[in-house]
Amino acid sequence: MTAADDRPVDETPIHTEDLPLTPTRDRNISATAWIEAPPTLLGSGADIGQPLIAYKRRIGRWLLWRAGPARRADARYTAIDSKDLSRAFSFRLKPDGSGYGIGPSGASCTRFRTWKQDLLAHGSDED
Repeated sequence: MTAADDRPVDETPIHTEDLPLTPTRDRNISATAWIEAPPTLLGSGADIGQPLIAYKRRIGRWLLWRAGPARRADARYTAIDSKDLSRAFSFRLKPDGSGYGIGPSGASCTRFRTWKQDLLAHGSDED
């Protein structure tokens, strides 16, 4: 299996409903390929010097994207609500492993896992 940061970037245009449920292991789908991509997502790596934003997976109805490398570097994860593309939350992960983000519940999260759990708890398809 190829490491996430070494996978080729896929710029093939893609619609929201065609984004995979699970992580892609053979490529990185670029945010610029997502036809309905909101501006919030497209600019999410600008302030950390990470222009490539890659799709990671769905968490409930949230679409999870990452700007920056997978390990030991500045990165920002952005979750976009697939039912309301104007709703977005982000988590900033720093090289030392520390991080910060606000989840959809309004809670401050300092652990990436806690932030993802908040997404899952507040983004089922029944909401």
